[in-house]
Amino acid sequence: MSRLVPDKIFLTKGVGRHKEKLASFEMALRDAGIQAVNYVQVSSIFPPGCKLIPKEQGLKYVRPGQITFIVMSRNETNEPHRLISASVGLAIPSDHNSYGYLSEHHAHGQTDEECGDYAEDIAAQMLATTLGVPFDENTGWDERQELWKLSDKIVKTSHITQSAIGQRGLWTTVLSAAVLLFADDDEDKNSPLTA
Repeated sequence: MSRLVPDKIFLTKGVGRHKEKLASFEMALRDAGIQAVNYVQVSSIFPPGCKLIPKEQGLKYVRPGQITFIVMSRNETNEPHRLISASVGLAIPSDHNSYGYLSEHHAHGQTDEECGDYAEDIAAQMLATTLGVPFDENTGWDERQELWKLSDKIVKTSHITQSAIGQRGLWTTVLSAAVLLFADDDEDKNSPLTA
């Protein structure tokens, strides 16, 4: 039995607005560049040995209609002036043979920075506890981040976040996603995702 373990991953985000809720989500998918895939939402492990690649490079491996595994955070509102955000945080261990974490967080009233820092912090906390890196939950994110980087066990933490403010008479949807790719997808690099 073959195992599906992604070897590449890219991050993307989008915002969409429409009078219909579902169409608003479609517009956000289009803005993110992943509207033409049949996505399967998965949980939050950054696979061992997986390479983080730029979105532009990642989209070259995706064909319309392809079954695509995605870690996604999504939020929506039809309330005017309501601030919404969605973020995917990541924490990658320095040992490439170990797995890392992706975290999804969405919120109302949080800016890009607030939502993104929270998602990044969650991913880093999950990885730190797995690796046995000590930390005090009562310390601030900046202090914990510095401690983890000094431990040499966590090599990278980051996030991708999209926020938007609701508009009168429209649904507004925001999404952030980590798109997982497989070595077999290399065959499709001449078939970029365009719609």
